[in-house]
Amino acid sequence: MTESEISFEDKYRANRISWDASAPLHAASSFYDLEGIVAGNQPLADFEWEALGDLRGRDVVHLQCHIGSDTVALARAGADVTGLDFSPRSVEVAEELAVRCGQRMEFVTADVHEAAEVLGWARFDVVYTGKGSLGWLPDLDAWARVVAELLRPGGVLCLVEFHPVLGAAADEQPDVHSGLWLDYDYHHSAVHSHGEVTYTGDAMPEGNETFEWAHGLGGTINALIGAGMRVEALHEHESSPWLPWPGGVRDAYWFRLPPGAPRLPMLFTLRASLPG
Repeated sequence: MTESEISFEDKYRANRISWDASAPLHAASSFYDLEGIVAGNQPLADFEWEALGDLRGRDVVHLQCHIGSDTVALARAGADVTGLDFSPRSVEVAEELAVRCGQRMEFVTADVHEAAEVLGWARFDVVYTGKGSLGWLPDLDAWARVVAELLRPGGVLCLVEFHPVLGAAADEQPDVHSGLWLDYDYHHSAVHSHGEVTYTGDAMPEGNETFEWAHGLGGTINALIGAGMRVEALHEHESSPWLPWPGGVRDAYWFRLPPGAPRLPMLFTLRASLPG
């Protein structure tokens, strides 16, 4: 059976199984460093806080929150936070993490496309998402409409996402000091894979079939504009919370390409508001 013959429901199910299998591996990994999070470490970058602004007393929903490490940081900043993810095992880990960190947060297991309905059509001041979220969604127009439905008039989306250039890079690089080889489409493509390890480097005993979709910056921006939102800022960054190849320079929870490597965008932050 070819990728095009597989229904979206089956792709969605395979992805959920994969994330359920990954959740306990990620929770125990040094990559996520949940013990450090419990101890008070803060995984968000300064440029994320600049995009988020003052969160004290704000209602925030974190879409595709996975195991909640970033969600905890939002709550510690004074926000009233709701985390949403389609993986039940990820939500279980997130709930346990919240208890260990002494933070009161609500976590909901649901498909992001159903977020507005599942959350009772509640409106939020901030929608936060990214870091590998959009690649699991085939239709950004539908996603953008959900974001708009979740925001109060004047509310903002803070999207912190891997740059499409990083997504197009080959899985193996001969020498990251001299350049990056590109092996995947920048946008408008789907990737069907059977990975043996998760991105934390842990072996996947089960649930290794996944389906991902590539989206360019233009597609992301136009989807938000089409949903009636106003894009206020777009910034590209040379650091990333993840690099798929050795040779990167790590600083706490973030990676950069080594000295001498081309200066390329690894991540972008996008801030958009709902007029009103």
